[in-house]
Order: sequence, then C-alpha cells, then structure tokens
Amino acid sequence: MNNNINKKTIKKGLLPYLFLAIIMLGIIYVFNVLNKDINVLTYNEFIEKLNKEKITELEIVTRGNAYTYEATGKLKGYKDNESFFARLPLSEEVMKKIVKASETQSFKFTTTPDPDASSFLYILVNILPLLLILVLGFWFFNRQLAGNKSSMDFGKSKARLSSDNNKVTFKDVAGLKEEKEEVKELIDFLKNPKKFQKLGARIPKGVLLFGPPGTGKTLLAKAVAGEADVPFYFISGSDFVELFVGVGASRVRDMFQQAKRNAPCLIFIDEIDAVGRQRGTGLGGGHDEREQTLNQLLTEMDGFGVNEGIIIIAATNRPDVLDPALLRPGRFDRQITVNLPDRKGREEILEVHAKNKILAKGVTLGNLARRTPGFSGADLENLLNEAALLAVRRDKEEITMSEIDEATDRVLMGPAKTSHKYSENDRRLVAYHEAGHAVIGLKLKNASDVQKVTIIPRGSAGGYNMMVPTEEKMCSTKTDLLEEITGLLGGRTAEEITFGEITTGAHNDFEKATKIARAMVTEYGMSDLGPLQFEQQAGSVFLGRDYNKTQHFSNEVANEIDMEMRKIIDDCHKKATEIIKKNKDLLKLIADALLEYETLTKEQIDYLVENGKMPEDDENNLEAMSITKLRELAKEKGIENYSKKSKAELLKELDV
Repeated sequence: MNNNINKKTIKKGLLPYLFLAIIMLGIIYVFNVLNKDINVLTYNEFIEKLNKEKITELEIVTRGNAYTYEATGKLKGYKDNESFFARLPLSEEVMKKIVKASETQSFKFTTTPDPDASSFLYILVNILPLLLILVLGFWFFNRQLAGNKSSMDFGKSKARLSSDNNKVTFKDVAGLKEEKEEVKELIDFLKNPKKFQKLGARIPKGVLLFGPPGTGKTLLAKAVAGEADVPFYFISGSDFVELFVGVGASRVRDMFQQAKRNAPCLIFIDEIDAVGRQRGTGLGGGHDEREQTLNQLLTEMDGFGVNEGIIIIAATNRPDVLDPALLRPGRFDRQITVNLPDRKGREEILEVHAKNKILAKGVTLGNLARRTPGFSGADLENLLNEAALLAVRRDKEEITMSEIDEATDRVLMGPAKTSHKYSENDRRLVAYHEAGHAVIGLKLKNASDVQKVTIIPRGSAGGYNMMVPTEEKMCSTKTDLLEEITGLLGGRTAEEITFGEITTGAHNDFEKATKIARAMVTEYGMSDLGPLQFEQQAGSVFLGRDYNKTQHFSNEVANEIDMEMRKIIDDCHKKATEIIKKNKDLLKLIADALLEYETLTKEQIDYLVENGKMPEDDENNLEAMSITKLRELAKEKGIENYSKKSKAELLKELDV
C-alpha cells in the first residue's frame, strides 16, 4: 500500500518537471526555426547561380499533388544558419540540367520523395488534429453538462443517509433512562405499526429533544434509528437556508419526497432553531428565505398532504426561540427534555467512556461521578480523554487519580499556569482568600463539601476552591442560597480580617453573589417584598418581540429591590465575618498548608482539621509532598536555585 502511494507521489512530483521540459524543448525548436536565415530565389536567379557554380548543397523535394519542385540548399559564402529556397517548374529538362550540373560541379545533391505519401505522416498531420479537436469538444461539452447538472441540484435536499457502519443503539446511550422510555414507542411503531393502528392510536409525527449542550440529544436520535433498524436521514437546520429565496423550501420538499420513498424512516434535524425561529421577530418582518423554509416545513409536517411512516426528531438547546406553530399538536407532538445527568447517570456515562481506557485500581467511577455535579455527557467524555492524554504525557501505563484531578481542573478552569510567578505577598493573599472560602464551607451546616483548594492559577483565577453539594437537590431553599452567598464572600472577608486590606481577587465571587441575591428578590420571592416575580430569566433579545418590553415595577419598587439585595449581601457578609473571626486558627492552619503544598485535597483538609497538622509526606508521591520537602530533595540532587523555584518547577526538575 505504501509503495503504491510512494509511486503515485513520485509520478505527481515528476509531472510538472516533464511538462516544463516539453515546453523548453518547444521553445528551443521554435527559437532555432526563427533563427534560420532563408533567402527566397526566383527560378531565373536559381538558374543563374547554378550556371555560375555558386551552389554547394542542393535538395529537391517532389510532391505528388504539386506542379513544382521545392529546392533548398546553400550557396558559396553562406553562414551555417543561412540557406535558400526556390520553386522550380515540374519538367524533365529542369531535372536533367540540375543532374548534369551536379556531375560537373560536384556539389552535394539529394532528392526527397513526397513526405505526404507516408500513411503514418498523413494520419499525424491530417487526422490527428481533427480527433484532438473532437475529444476537446466532447470534454468541454461534458463539463458544461456537469455544471448545469450541479446547478439543477441546487434545490435538492442535503439530508444524508446514515450508514450501518456507525450504528448506535441504546447500549451506547447511558444516563437517559426516562428519555429512552419516551422514545421506545417510536421504535415499536416503526417495527409494528398495526399494533397501534388497531386501537386507533396515532404515533407522534415529531419529537423535539431540548436541553443543555452536550447532554446526548443527537446520540439519542441515532440510537432510535439504530434500534428501529430503519433508514435514518440527518441534516442540520442551517443546511436549508441559502442566499436565494425559495431554495430552502425546495430542499424541504425534496427531503420529504426522499423520505416517502423509503418510509418508514426517521428524519433528524439538528439545531432546528436555525430554521425554526419565530416568524415576525425582526423590525421589518417579511417573508424572507428562512421564513419561507419554515412555512414549507410546517406544511410538510402537518398540512394538506399526508406523510405516513415519517417521524421527525429535532434537537435544540433554545426551545424558547422556536415558532409556536412548530410546537403545536400534529407537528412536534412530543417534547422531551434531556437534562444534565444526575450522579447515577454520570456514573453510567463514565462507565461507557471508560471501556477502552486503563484505569488504576484506586480510581472509582462512583466517587468521580459524585465530584462532577453539573457535568454533561460531553464534559465527562472530555474529562476522561484529558486524563488519558495526561497519563500518556507523563509516560504512565494507567490513568491514576492524579491525572483525573488535573483533568477535572482543566475542564473547569483551564490548564494550570505553572510558569506564572507570584510574589510572596500575592501568594499569601491568595492563600488566605482561598482558605476563607474553605473555612466557611467547613463550618456552615448546609454548605457544600470542600473537595479541593489550590493557589495554582488557572484561567483568570489566582486560585480556586472546589465545593460539591452533599446531596443533589431539585430545589434550593432560602437557607441554601444564603449560605452559598456567605461562602462566596468568605474570601474577601478573610482578606479584610487578616490584612486589613481588600483586593480585586473577589470580583467573580461578587458577580455570582449578586446574581443569586437578585434572583432571590426578583424571581424566587425570597425577600420582604413578598412572593412576587418582578423579572424573568433573560434570553436572547428579539427586536420585534423584546425591544419595547415594558417594566413590571415602578421606580419605588426598583429602589426596594436594590435595598433588599443590599440587605441580603450585608447579612451574609456579617455572618462570614463572625465565622472567620471565630476560626482564625483554622484559617491560618489552612492558609499555611496551602503556602506549603499549594494544593489540598478533601482527605488532606479533613486530616488537617482533625489533627491540626498535615499527614506525613509520602516519599513515593512527590506531587502531594510539601514544597519544603521537595526543596530538600532538590538540594540532595544538586539542582541549582532550588530555593527560588515553585513547586511545579521543582516537580519538573525532579522528572515528575
């Protein structure tokens, strides 16, 4: 196989040089022809030169269909590139005179028969050019025909038929138990439609899957087609819309015609919001290309025509922008929410993606699932893939918990900035800031568990605190939200108490705290203003729908909303201050440990709180070792400037 590829590559590489050589030879030939100096003589001049013995070379060409001889040759005094040409009467007397002169004058004399008499030359000169013209004309005609054909296919559907090689079944879909139950009826109908028709039941014509990105909507649609074993057409919503008006509608019609010929079948439209957005949402409105495409889709799904045996599955993460006509019964009859997986679902998803990976004995997928709330299926797949890449980069033969921890941090915050240089003052500020978050998390009753604290910068953060809820809840209580705000304010509070100074490091904490407090007042009714909703969760603005949106409260109420938000934040800040002041020793203990180890895990934090000191360093685990111990090892190995290097630099020097 490789030899064939190499031969093809060599041939392709030689072709330009061969073509260039032919051009160069042609140029040389033309150059030589143009450089020849040919003197044309009349018959009388030729006879005069012949009688005066001026001719040194002579060639006579006789042509069967001509009435003259063609004479070429050289005269005395000619240069190498100089010659003469003359036309002589076709008679025996002329030829006898030339033969007699050649015998007496002894110049070089040759005769050449008619070159056109050669059949090969005749074909080469007369027939070959004609054939070449015919071939070129045929090629040009076919090319034009192919161009016209592609332009005729402009309105054809771009829906592609899925191949059996990429068949997906419900075994490949984890963590969507209820969603799979909902779509099983579609499979039963496609396999045995008479069972439903017997009782007069009508299967849904369309199923809309909506939910956050990466939750498995497309995978679920593929699994339905794989389980039903029917033709599966898939297309993106953007494939319908073109610059020219009417093309999208034509593609919709052609897609349904193809589906009718292969019914029963499934059509999957991914990102349907690209074509199914609400009509009339622009300032000018009008029937543009997208709206015409949507109108045709509505008609094909439930209009005057009947499309039996065709089920449409569509996916979007923006159901709020879809046209209401798409969501009515008879079109997308069934709407299935594909939410982020719970802990059990995450564990099942991790088991699917861990099949082809070698995990160390200490890695438990159940614990990993518990530590990753809010992760989608795509996030979990990316997490294990990042862990595998890190294991390869570190020359390990299995994926350990160290790689999974690092991969989790990468997915959440980005890669660690190990080359970032902290001043000692900045390190202390960040350490006490993150320790403040940890203390609040440890001391509040309903707070989340502290899983990890680090002062290694990632992304735009100088450090971060990973906190996981003790149990996943469908709803949050007022106490939960207040304690979450208190935890967010713990970092700033620790800075104030320890240094008597505040920094810009808490800006992201304030952003989150303010958002929660405003939602409590304006959306959840968790303030003295009562159970009223003043605002709704904001989505994308549609000029025709949202531009002139009226405010549902007066300026006085707006002032009261601001006062209630301030009251919530102030109360939480006071509570955080009380907790930090009561636990100054614990704050200092965690901050000092962070300065020494840079990263603390849940197990280390629990040991630290219980025993007042860190566990003994494990000589076999350099990554969990204190920076002081690492510097001692670096000194023993003779590493230069070991006292000024960060933990990440020391680990690199020690080949970890």
